[in-house]
Amino acid sequence: MGGADLWVWGIFLAVIVVLLAFDLGVLNKKDHEMSMGESARLSLFYISIGLAFGLFIWVQFDANRAFQYYTGFILEKTLSLDNIFVIALIFGYFNIPREFQHRVLFWGIIGAIILRAILIGAGSAIVAEFEWVLYIFAAFLIFTGIKMLKSGDEDEEPDLSQNKVLKFLRSRYAITDDIHGNKFAVMLPNAQGVITKHFTPLFVALVLVECADVVFALDSVPAIFMITNDTFVIYTSNIFAILGLRAMFFILSAALKRFEYLQFALSILLIFIGSKIFLAHILFPETHKFPAGLSLGITVGILAAGVIYSLIKTKDTHTSE
Repeated sequence: MGGADLWVWGIFLAVIVVLLAFDLGVLNKKDHEMSMGESARLSLFYISIGLAFGLFIWVQFDANRAFQYYTGFILEKTLSLDNIFVIALIFGYFNIPREFQHRVLFWGIIGAIILRAILIGAGSAIVAEFEWVLYIFAAFLIFTGIKMLKSGDEDEEPDLSQNKVLKFLRSRYAITDDIHGNKFAVMLPNAQGVITKHFTPLFVALVLVECADVVFALDSVPAIFMITNDTFVIYTSNIFAILGLRAMFFILSAALKRFEYLQFALSILLIFIGSKIFLAHILFPETHKFPAGLSLGITVGILAAGVIYSLIKTKDTHTSE
């Protein structure tokens, strides 16, 4: 299993810390509603940083690891579309004002960075000790892809009022009905008139966003292990992909309907990623490895076809609106 020297990890972590500090301390020093133009510029900025880091990997290591990084980066970006849909539902359910949504998303990304580190670290340790687990990951991805294909025509939105996490929070903690600015908790009198801590809908939304990321990580983490076993490539591609999620949210949450057919492409992609480990033994008996460049090309091709097909099929509907 590949890795990287400590100084390379140090550069990566330094870049992440600088980006997070810039995001929180400069871009969002004051609560405000992010415009579409600001969202587009910020999203492009994060994508550029992610792509540039792939070039760093190319120069520091080799093209093969760079191709693996880009494949993981693109895959994670695409998987995040479903995550954005769920986050939009959560914000809509709690009526979170747009000027406070970025605060929930920022801390949600902090949690996601920590969660991915734990899951990827655990996954790397397991794969290093039991390599046959990769075949279980592969079968899981194929199953997930087929399941997504079969459910592609279902448009039912999940009923958040029946969410088990939400029910648990409401049964154990005092939660306000109103938004109290950008606060996650406030001190208010309870039914007996005693001043106690009350969590706000902002905090509950944050918990549900983190829970949603756990669910999506169960797809994305096994998927990236089908691309490479290199811990450095796995973690950096994941983190750079989700860093721009907050900026992408404000763009894509308003345009998700234009990409409704992209789920079919994502289903096919998951099936392909899961099948690679088996196809490699048949198509490449000498190495038993699927070429990283070919994998990247197929990934881009599948997703490009899904995007183009979606834009064509939803053109008339979008125009009429």
